[in-house]
This record gives sequence, structure tokens and C-alpha cells, in this order.
Amino acid sequence: MLSEDTALAGFTVLFRSCAVVLIACLLGSLPVQAATDSVQLDELTWTEVRDALRSGATTVIIPVGGSEQNGPHMALGKHNFRAGALAARIAAKLGNTLVAPVVAYVPEGRISPPSGHMRFPGTLSVPEDAFAAILAGASRSLKQHGFLDIVLIGDSGNYQDILKDVALRLNREWAGSTTRAHYVAAYYRAATDEFAQALRSRGLSEAQIGRHAGLADTSLMLAVDPARIRTELMRTAPGPEASSGVSGEPSQSSAALGGIGTDLIVDRTVQAIRAATANRR
Repeated sequence: MLSEDTALAGFTVLFRSCAVVLIACLLGSLPVQAATDSVQLDELTWTEVRDALRSGATTVIIPVGGSEQNGPHMALGKHNFRAGALAARIAAKLGNTLVAPVVAYVPEGRISPPSGHMRFPGTLSVPEDAFAAILAGASRSLKQHGFLDIVLIGDSGNYQDILKDVALRLNREWAGSTTRAHYVAAYYRAATDEFAQALRSRGLSEAQIGRHAGLADTSLMLAVDPARIRTELMRTAPGPEASSGVSGEPSQSSAALGGIGTDLIVDRTVQAIRAATANRR
């Protein structure tokens, strides 16, 4: 015969097993709520996109980033992280707008022998015609699904003219239809010229603000995703641009300063998209 202790232990194991099965059954019977309030195309199912279009979400943003060196203190994907996060904020403020996946492969200079950012490990570069073809193909796909306003915004300066050219070519191709492509220069202008002016008005110098991976660039990243910054390296004075990849002084960068820039980018881009879509027909 089993001892009393052995019988009790066996009952305990059986009870726990039944409890696990019961909980699993209950959880399996509960409906799972999909995150249909997302503006990210990648996070939706095809039926959710269809329903969003039917409900009036006929504007879509194609954000363009890039994978390039950003000094020793900032991740290569700076432009991708910023473009994706800010596009989502822009879409939410606009309403009835979705966001396509970030285009991360962009022209970054000659590969061999390397030029520009390609001189630093990790930078990825593609030919300009390949980049333009990706933008055009994505835009045509979105038009096919029923989007009426396809917005191109770019976080880096080296391909702004290509975005503009692609939008012009698509609009010639789509003449007579109700769909329009919009290159919105206000996004990049706010991120660079207007943000730099706001920083200068706060007493910061051009040498601090910089052109690449300096105070302006780093502050924007701190406001969007501080985990992408190596803070201990940010505080270290960068070497010459040719060897460090840094133009400017990131040491005084802050999320508070970056917030000024991100607000500028979102507000100016929303204004520009509203103006463009109001006049598209």
C-alpha cells in the first residue's frame, strides 16, 4: 500500500497538472484582440488594410532611411529608426494614414573604391536606379490596393532629389487617375535647416550643431530612441571627421533639444501633407 505521504504527493502533482490544462483551455477559448489601431502596414493583416481603406485611410507614407556610419557613438540605423518613428507620429496626427515599411537600402556613395560613408564599416549602398525602382514599385503596389495619396519622405540628404524625381515620374504615369505621389521636402528641411536655426537661437554654435552625427543629429536620436546612442562615447570629443565620421560636437546633445527638432519635423510635415493632398485633384 502507498504511504499517506506518497499518496498526498501524487494527488498534488495530479491537481497541478489539471490546473495547468484548465488554464490553458480557458486561455485558448478567449478571443485575441488584434492591434488594429496600428498605423504600421507591416503590423496589419490584409483584411485590416482593406477595411482601413474602406474607412477612408487612403493616405500612406513611405519613409526612407538608410544604413550609414554615424560616428562611434550612434548606431548605423539612425535614419531608419528616426524615419519609422517620426512617420508613425505624422500618420497619427494626420489621421486616416498608414505607414509603409522603412526603405533602408539607399545610395550611400561608391562601393569600390569606397567614397563618403562607405569608407566606414557597416554602411550599405545601392545604385541610384535600384533605389528609384524600389520606391516606384512600392508606390505602384500601394496605388493598386487603393491608396490615393502616396507620400515620400526621407531622413537623409543624399537621395532627396531622387525622391522628388520618382514622385514626378509617377504622377506623369498616373495622369488621369485620382492617385498622386507627393515628395514632401518639408520633412528634411525641418530636420536640418529649421532645427539648426532653432538650436542657434538657443546659443549653440555651428561647430557644435554640425552636419553629421554632431549635436543636432545626436539630439534627434536621443529624443526618438536613446538606446541607439553609446552615451560614454558621445561625451568623448570626436577626432577629425575623416577618421571619426563626426561633423559637430555631440557631447552637449540631449533628448530635450532633440524634442524641439522632432516636433518641428512632425508639425511641418503634417502641414505640408495636408496642403499637398488638399490640392491633389
